[in-house]
Amino acid sequence: MDFFSTEHDENFNLLPKDGTVNYYGKIFSFQEANWYLEKLLQTIEWKNDEALIFGKRIITKRKVAWYGDQDFEYTYSNTTKRALPWTKELFDLRTISENRTEEKYNSCLLNLYHNGDEGMAWHSDAEKDLKQNGAIASLSFGAERKFLFKHKQTKETVSILLEHGSILVMKDTTQTNWLHRLPRTKLISEPRVNLTFRTIV
Repeated sequence: MDFFSTEHDENFNLLPKDGTVNYYGKIFSFQEANWYLEKLLQTIEWKNDEALIFGKRIITKRKVAWYGDQDFEYTYSNTTKRALPWTKELFDLRTISENRTEEKYNSCLLNLYHNGDEGMAWHSDAEKDLKQNGAIASLSFGAERKFLFKHKQTKETVSILLEHGSILVMKDTTQTNWLHRLPRTKLISEPRVNLTFRTIV
């Protein structure tokens, strides 16, 4: 199922069952979104991501950063990160996201995809550090990219185009029952910055 309409009802659940995903569309003007994109590219402490897969350490082209209210430790792909203190722009974006989604977040994992050659494989954000069934707000700046969900049992898929300056929220049992990914594409040469605001317990 594809959702590429320019009109978005933030109360509409993109998933047919077993979870809740709401897409708010663009919550920033084009100029605001451009300003935040440049600020994030310049001020975030970007580092290449690392993953331990079958005992082998992999260094990704994609870059990541981890920020939070405290120096939270967050472990995924067998690597542990310690949160940095909020930058002004990140703190402002968290406040905007909380007000818009009516949820609370205490941390943010950021991803920098330099172009369409960089993506993310199927996974779910169900690490033990995260609040169970808590909301994750995904804020996108830069290149518009296709985002997919796949049900773990039925293999049913849902896809949506994440726009520059838009926000999507995954909550309830979404991480338990659905995988998600950002597919690679040769058609995109521009960068995309993705912020996922979440709650560490």
